[in-house]
Amino acid sequence: MSNQKQVVLLTGASGSMGFETFKLLWEKRDRFDIVLFLRPSKKNRKKFRKYERAARKSARAGRAAGSGLKIVWGDALNREDVVEACRGIDWCLHPMALISPAADRDPEMAEKVNARGTRYLVEAIEAEGPEHIRLVHVGTIAEYGDRLPPVHVGRTGDPVIPSVYDHYALGKIKGELAVMQSRITHRVSLRQTFIMIPGLFSLVDPIMFHQPINSFMENITARDSGRLMVSCLDIPGDSEFWGGYYNISGGPECRITFLEFLERIYGMLGIRYQKVMKRRWFALKNFHMQFYEDAGILNGYLHHWEGGQGMEDYFGEVWKQLPWYLKATAWYARYIPPYRALVEAVTRKQLKKLASHREGTLGWIRRKDMGRIRAFYGSMEAYEQIPGWEKDLPFLDHKQAHTRLDHGYNESKKELELSDLQQAAAFRGGELVSKEWKGNLHQPLSWVCCQQHPFMMTPHAVLKGGHWCPECIAPPWNYHLFLDQNQFAAQVLSPGKANLD
Repeated sequence: MSNQKQVVLLTGASGSMGFETFKLLWEKRDRFDIVLFLRPSKKNRKKFRKYERAARKSARAGRAAGSGLKIVWGDALNREDVVEACRGIDWCLHPMALISPAADRDPEMAEKVNARGTRYLVEAIEAEGPEHIRLVHVGTIAEYGDRLPPVHVGRTGDPVIPSVYDHYALGKIKGELAVMQSRITHRVSLRQTFIMIPGLFSLVDPIMFHQPINSFMENITARDSGRLMVSCLDIPGDSEFWGGYYNISGGPECRITFLEFLERIYGMLGIRYQKVMKRRWFALKNFHMQFYEDAGILNGYLHHWEGGQGMEDYFGEVWKQLPWYLKATAWYARYIPPYRALVEAVTRKQLKKLASHREGTLGWIRRKDMGRIRAFYGSMEAYEQIPGWEKDLPFLDHKQAHTRLDHGYNESKKELELSDLQQAAAFRGGELVSKEWKGNLHQPLSWVCCQQHPFMMTPHAVLKGGHWCPECIAPPWNYHLFLDQNQFAAQVLSPGKANLD
């Protein structure tokens, strides 16, 4: 590989965001040498075989500018493999993750990949060159947990309170803290929203029923996710970008509610969502997704909204990628009512089977899984009282009033004092144990939460990242134990008590 170009390590290049990032990097081999860290699966080897061959062919021809690809086939849980991937790099773009629903099916592996794998990466970079290597970590908006109205508009610094049973979010929180409290000088965490993939069948999973119909979603396409990742490589070292937490989205043009999303997708197929699924199949709470008041801050650095794709672009891509037979089915369903009724009956049967899966909402009801019923519905009675589509639909106005969460300190102050940290801790029901502080937001301090769990954390992670006691968010998710004491968390856990803007 060339010594004259900067070397970029990309993890998770086989994922939707990672592969879009890789394709753009591949076009910039005149500027960057690429290192990929990938699992040696058959699928991954097949996916990247043509790029390996192209790189070898260019190298044999003596075209150094076109040969800059190295693939480290390894395991994120093997320290030696991670160290090898980080050897000689200048940048690390880190979207690697085990995401839901796979993370829900294997919580232990989700924690290992998303948390331990990221810690190994941080340690390897700290050993290789923490002042030199720049790390762009991809977190997740799932860290914020349930954000239904009136708290459906959020920003960084809001409480990090993952939804119950969300092992993906738990692992990503731990990984994010490992990055943001590390010795790496140039580090940043970008919290990813829902990535819209045009392939319609990628949406077919029992997890679709875990999401309440009144979820407010501010999404992004896979293409624009890749664009923003590569744009990070143009951020100078002295930029205020570094060290921050940012929410990723495609901007206002990517805003939609989940019910509107369902209506558009099924309408595209010529069928009515009301006829193919029952309203009670969808959970009432305990998911994530929201609109963001601050996603434009990231766009100010990376400019990914310029030339970006909105919801209409996405739906156009979905239609474009539909198989011909589904397009034909949609046409007949629109214009031949008996045919539409037949398609709706078949679709309803398929979706009911999906909801009845062990991981689906009807599966929980059938098995009397009271833990998940309470988490996602509140109670069995609440589930049974859900009406049909014709009655009392939730208010879905995108401009409806919302609660702007209080972060527990004066955010307008440029220079914070010890008393500001003490105030923030008290707002969270805890206490700042450290008695001295010189104003460095990245200095680890000693805190205690309302459950008397001691922990070390930087003020930056607490105030700017929304993090708090690591022990309180871990299973068994006993949020009720601190609901009355932690005003910061209560804004999300009991949003009905908050005042509207």
